[in-house]
Formats: sequence, structure tokens, C-alpha cells
Amino acid sequence: MSALTELHAEIERCKNCDLARHRTKVVPGEGPEDATILFIGEAPGWYEDQSGRPFVGSAGQFLDQLIGMIGLKRNQVFIANVIKCHPPENRDPLPGEIQACSKWLERQLELIKPKVVVTLGRYSMAKYFPGESISKVHGRARRINNVTYFAMYHPAAALHQGNLRKVIEADILKLPAVLAEAKAMEEDKDHPAQLSLF
Repeated sequence: MSALTELHAEIERCKNCDLARHRTKVVPGEGPEDATILFIGEAPGWYEDQSGRPFVGSAGQFLDQLIGMIGLKRNQVFIANVIKCHPPENRDPLPGEIQACSKWLERQLELIKPKVVVTLGRYSMAKYFPGESISKVHGRARRINNVTYFAMYHPAAALHQGNLRKVIEADILKLPAVLAEAKAMEEDKDHPAQLSLF
């Protein structure tokens, strides 16, 4: 059993917050253990709670299309959420729930070691782009501790505001160049480890 599989089994037993009492299934995330791109959403929705898989509803179908626009398939990237259990009535995650779940996401990142982490929506963006608003920072990347973080609107935003669909599609098309730059920085051992926006 791999370290990631063991971690996911541990996540499924988690009772660190009240969401454990309401969930049907835990949604740890899915994808290859050596994924170069990792997407972080907000929280599982109703469909995810039923299936135990991330992004399987209508927002997930749009995410699949976005991944396809850059020549990849869903099974080539890792998809996770800030919190691993469905909040009742699809409400926003509470600060205490995000805090209780943060260690799981951090351990996933440590084990998978993605080159680029794509934050989907403001809850996953907040940790890596503190104090920023998604309307200003979407489509931009920031490098922290040799990992590149790329901010995007959540795919569900396009379902609520049709005008955001083209914005989200334009942002995803920047991702191959962001990934290429992240790989180049990693190969260039002399590059100083610094925080940069590009």
C-alpha cells in the first residue's frame, strides 16, 4: 500500500470536525500519485458526497472540459478539495473546518509533489494568495517554496455567471506555459528560491 493510499484511508476515518457526523462519504481526492498538476477546489458537493469522488457534478463536467482544452485527461491530474466532507446544504466551509482539514491537504501536497497547484475559487486561493481577491489574481501564478500556485475561478462560477466561462477558459490556456516555466525553474538549480508573480 502506498503512502498516499494509507493517507486517504486515514482521511476516511477522520472525525476532527462536525462534518464527520453529516457526511455520506469522505472525498479525499483522486489522481496519479506523481501528478505534475494538482487542482484544489473548495468542498465536496452533494454528488461528491454520494460517490466519494471529487468534481463529479456539473462543475466537474466543466472542469473535465477545461482539462481537455490543454490536452490532458482527468486521470492525468490530481483533484482534491480544501475540505474533504460535504458541508450541510452546500454552505461555505467554516474557518474551523478548513483548519481541521488543512493537515490532510498539506500531506497530500508533500506526497504528490506537484509542479503546479491550481487553486479553484477563493477558499483554496486564500492560503496561497493571502489578502488577494479572486477577481484581481485569477490567471496569475506565484511561486512559494519551489511550487508554483496558479489562481483560477471555481468552475461552478461559470454555471452561476455565464460571462465567467470565457474568463476561466482563457485562464486554463495559460496553464501549459506556467507548467513549462515551473519545470524550467526546478531544473535551474541556481535559481533563487523567491516569491514571484508572473
